[in-house]
Amino acid sequence: MGNTRNRRVVVTGYGAVTPLGHGAQASWEAIMDNRVGYRPVDKTQAGIVSGIYGLIDTPANVRFLPAAIRRRLPRFAAFALASAKEAIDMAFGQHTIGEYYDPLTCGAIIGTGWGGLDEAIDSYDLYREKQMGSPFGCFLSMHNVATAACSQFWGLRGYQNTPIAACATGSIAIGDACEIIRSGRAAMMLAGGAESLLRDNSVWNIDVLRALTQEQHDVTRACCPFSLDRNGFVLSEGAAVLCLEERESALARGAVILGEITGYGNYSDASDFTAPAADKIARVETIRQALAQANLHAEQLDYINAHGTSTPLNDLNETEALKMALGDTAYTIPVSSTKSWSGHLIAAAGSFETIICLKALEHQIMPATAHLKHADPQCDLDYIAEGHRQGKISHTLNVSFGFGGANAALIISRGAA
Repeated sequence: MGNTRNRRVVVTGYGAVTPLGHGAQASWEAIMDNRVGYRPVDKTQAGIVSGIYGLIDTPANVRFLPAAIRRRLPRFAAFALASAKEAIDMAFGQHTIGEYYDPLTCGAIIGTGWGGLDEAIDSYDLYREKQMGSPFGCFLSMHNVATAACSQFWGLRGYQNTPIAACATGSIAIGDACEIIRSGRAAMMLAGGAESLLRDNSVWNIDVLRALTQEQHDVTRACCPFSLDRNGFVLSEGAAVLCLEERESALARGAVILGEITGYGNYSDASDFTAPAADKIARVETIRQALAQANLHAEQLDYINAHGTSTPLNDLNETEALKMALGDTAYTIPVSSTKSWSGHLIAAAGSFETIICLKALEHQIMPATAHLKHADPQCDLDYIAEGHRQGKISHTLNVSFGFGGANAALIISRGAA
């Protein structure tokens, strides 16, 4: 499918709260300084095997919100609101959105995988003990609470949605927001994802699937995508949100263009709840659709931010899917997984990795894959392993694959004329 629509979607702001740092710049700098965002946490007493997690030690700064909103936010949503504020401040500075846009042309798509599951468990425990839960329990367990809070606080009265697609959520949120802008239904959208799973029961639910790293102590063996040593992903918490605008509208108000979302693909495995489809058809078509929408050939890609979870199944399946989608060109494109630095942010993974692609375009630096010391010979693409790599970057591919067979791909390009 070629790109037949003239409306283009640009990025004018972004924000993130991750275990690497509060703020997108702090998170990027941690990666550039070769610092990981996860550490050992002993959960063996709870019957949990995995012992490495990416945690955020200080609460998200949401003091800018009125109490009526702030008190209704579960932890994941607070991260989302802090990220959204950073994105809007970057995009609009001291101005308000309403100075430039009709509220009915502005919207929000903030996704999550498990939402306020932790808070729902806490509320249930309190209710069971005292026959009275939190008066805010309804809102704390609403998956769309972050989307609703963004809409209320910034007066975004246009399109609203909350995708729930596990690890592909953040990329789907961005891609769907782009489609809404391209269709003419919006001029400005907030889009991204957020996640926080800390309670033992919440973590156990994933650990019992043996999806999490089996490592107990050594962080260098906990998250090593495309390595023979890989044994599962590191569960992390956080959020990442982008401010997207229709290009002509953004230019008319004098916005700084940070990049452009030129392509989006989304196909389903329709195969298994956790394992990627062996035929890789959906992953391949997702990548090809994103390229087609961007009017690009594989040879024009300069960098790929891989899903790269460090699980035995995904990394090999993803490598093979990239080869099938891109042909022999796949061997010539530098690839890395920045989950090796941040851990897996689940619903925020795709949106955070989109920010990483934007940072790569800005600085012309491709982040390395941490801990890739014993490469799996079957994962034989140009995986950046020894130090961050400089190079000319104009077009990047960000791929995200999630439980339930969700697949999404974004092409993030430099803001061209």
